[in-house]
Amino acid sequence: MKPVHIYDTTLRDGTQGEGFQLSGLDKLRIAKRLDEFGVDYIEGGWPGSNPKDVEFFREAKKLELKHAKLAAFGSTRRAKVKVEEDPQVKLLIDAETPVVTIFGKSWELHVTEILRTTVEENQAMIRDTVSHLVANGREVIYDAEHFFDGYKDGPEHALATLKAAADGGAGCLVLCDTNGGTLPAEIAEICNAVRQHLPDTPLGIHTHNDCELGVANAVAAVQAGASHVQGTINGYGERTGNCNLTSVIPILQLKMGIEAVPRLEDLRELSYFVDDVSNNPHFARAAFVGRTAFAHKGGMHVNAVQKLARSYEHIVPSSVGNEQTILVSELSGQSNILLKAEQMGMPIEKGAPEAAAILGKIKGLENEGYSFEAASGSLELLIRRELGNYTKPFEANEYHTSFRQYRDGHKPVCEATVKVSVKGETELMVSEGHGVVNALDIALRKALLPFYPEIAEVALVDYKVRILEGHDATASKTRVLIVSGHGGERWGTVGVSENIIEASWLALVDGIDLFLQRRG
Repeated sequence: MKPVHIYDTTLRDGTQGEGFQLSGLDKLRIAKRLDEFGVDYIEGGWPGSNPKDVEFFREAKKLELKHAKLAAFGSTRRAKVKVEEDPQVKLLIDAETPVVTIFGKSWELHVTEILRTTVEENQAMIRDTVSHLVANGREVIYDAEHFFDGYKDGPEHALATLKAAADGGAGCLVLCDTNGGTLPAEIAEICNAVRQHLPDTPLGIHTHNDCELGVANAVAAVQAGASHVQGTINGYGERTGNCNLTSVIPILQLKMGIEAVPRLEDLRELSYFVDDVSNNPHFARAAFVGRTAFAHKGGMHVNAVQKLARSYEHIVPSSVGNEQTILVSELSGQSNILLKAEQMGMPIEKGAPEAAAILGKIKGLENEGYSFEAASGSLELLIRRELGNYTKPFEANEYHTSFRQYRDGHKPVCEATVKVSVKGETELMVSEGHGVVNALDIALRKALLPFYPEIAEVALVDYKVRILEGHDATASKTRVLIVSGHGGERWGTVGVSENIIEASWLALVDGIDLFLQRRG
């Protein structure tokens, strides 16, 4: 039997988080990827609660899941209503999923003040619902809502609700830290008490991250004997979120030696996929899967990593699908430059004057406001130029922009004129756009397309503006970061100026320049 089962609730609990929304199609796509990744259970949602979940469960019947079991989520029967007559319970059965997860009240406060019923009726609601679902051929997972708060308030009552679920035939009793306020030591102590009281039913854990302890609490529960862990990809969920599966899974597998999923090397790709589908920015500092999780900036650190990676890396980055990143900044030493150049396929000998020259130029530019940490494209161009590995593909001679606002209701017009020289020929192009940067981008591409038709496939993926020092108000120096993309490839370029248009232009030109250099 597998030591720990992973139960993903991104499609249900995750969607309760602010800013995290999924269509029915989105949920199907994520479910397929979760199955490919190797989670054991996928909680699809609450049947009948909204049109999207109705659509999901209808279409999910066609999914050919190879590994995961699909679960429908709902509650126990209502008080003083026969389980056979409760419409919500009927919807759980009609969803035709092999697994049904139901939640019930563990905290006496909720029983008497929220449900306004008796503890005896509450236990009957739990027992009746579980046994009815089991009788209908379902594997039942019981989520004991507010269990830790309920246990601390009255352990006898909380344990009695778990026994009701076990007596009904629940396959797993999941202890929920619904308010997210329990500490790891408390989690471990209470889990041990439950195991002693109900030793024959598997124990699970469902934690929230209100104290930034969602992952730590899940780990504490596993150490105390839990064999079922619930959470969401990237920690999405209500309030501050749920236990983050992209953290707890590698901890279980790499740190504790517990088999969790068969394809851990796909973790980072899955994390980005869920962010992209939900249209959320990826958290750069996320443990294990973040862009900076294995990024090294200080010169001494880089020097050590160059000799022995594990001296500053707690795992091999590729084990979770990530990679080592060397950042170059004013804090860098020559080791950063040497390693970065080698990664770019342009190795430099240790102690070479080019390394010192590159480092000096970087420090000078950063003093002016440039930053190359997220602009590896501009850094690559700088290194290429210093090493003589650069051929200028075009000359950006001049540009002009204008914006006209009309009072008669006519749509505003933003226009850009660009003049470039390529291979001895001059191109002058005028274009309109939704804004200055868009107009410049369109005009520049039109001017270059006759010579480099491949740039039609380059897309502007992201655009960020930062005011470096606000004391000069609207005349302050501005840094613009542009991320360009081609297929799955991404590169960042940067421009700095007191004029936001010029800063944008510099970053735009670098973005296309680098694309052409790499294909030169």
